[in-house]
Amino acid sequence: MQYRTLGRTGVQVSTLALGAMNFGGIGDTTQDDATAIVDAALEAGINLIDTADMYSNGQSEQMVGKAIAGRRDDIVLATKATMPMGQERNHQGSSRRWLVTALDDSLRRLGVDHVDLYQIHRWDPRTGDEETLAALTDLQRAGKIRYFGSSTFPAYRIVQARWAAREHHLSPYVTEQPGYSVLQRGIETHVLPVTQEYGMGVLAWSPLASGWLSGAIRAGREISTNRSALMRQRFDLAVPANRARLDAVEQLVTVAEEAGLTLIQLALGFVTAHPGVTSAIIGPRTLDHLRSQLAAADTVLPGDVLDAIDAIVAPGVDLAPHEKFDTPPALLDASLRRRP
Repeated sequence: MQYRTLGRTGVQVSTLALGAMNFGGIGDTTQDDATAIVDAALEAGINLIDTADMYSNGQSEQMVGKAIAGRRDDIVLATKATMPMGQERNHQGSSRRWLVTALDDSLRRLGVDHVDLYQIHRWDPRTGDEETLAALTDLQRAGKIRYFGSSTFPAYRIVQARWAAREHHLSPYVTEQPGYSVLQRGIETHVLPVTQEYGMGVLAWSPLASGWLSGAIRAGREISTNRSALMRQRFDLAVPANRARLDAVEQLVTVAEEAGLTLIQLALGFVTAHPGVTSAIIGPRTLDHLRSQLAAADTVLPGDVLDAIDAIVAPGVDLAPHEKFDTPPALLDASLRRRP
């Protein structure tokens, strides 16, 4: 396993991080499954575990907490907030009112007195940056979080938050967690240059592109998924973007085979090759999934392989731009781009 410094924090983290989104109902993963996965990941040298309050409505955090009991000090523990937790309108977002409550709830579920990294899961357009950063800074000073970061923020929001922290003398976000894979390279255009400029750590989620780069999805093979209707749409070959992804996958398989690698090794090696990326977050549902991904722990792609990938999916290109989660609100709500 390789290790890198998380931004400018001085904290050393593994280049593969264990994501716990599939723990619980989302991935149909039991506590015994989750504990076995955590055990194997830690034994392999992974020291960063990432979860969120909304994963299976808190169940993931509970499972992580039980799995790491007795070895908390050896783990860089990260979680996230802001996504809705229930039907109450104020049980979401990044207001001080909610973040204080959400963090206490997360700490209780995890069975710990602090987390190392607390992340704003999505930018909340209803809440000012100074409100959120002031709350996070106070929680940091209270010892409940060591550092805080953002997740899936557009580049301009990362810049705005940095300026707000400076103007109001608050601690800044020190990490960003964006979606990034061979098939979704859009963050290379704006987000990664910004995070590199500010010296932020970058934890890339979905490096296997929701399974497209797992090796299980191939031309002529039936695509099956036990996920939600939304996930099933992501594999519907009637969608042009999905046909483009499948074509890219077939070409990438050839590149991987010629390099003596699995597609998973190629995909994870690509993400961790970018100098702006600290870690790739893997999210296995089973031990077999974990083992196949751990095989990429020491993968270093040579220049000719990276060039071959660039020829298949150009730098900065998202093959499925409609699946981005950082779209400005005015593009989604007509009332925000028209005068009343």
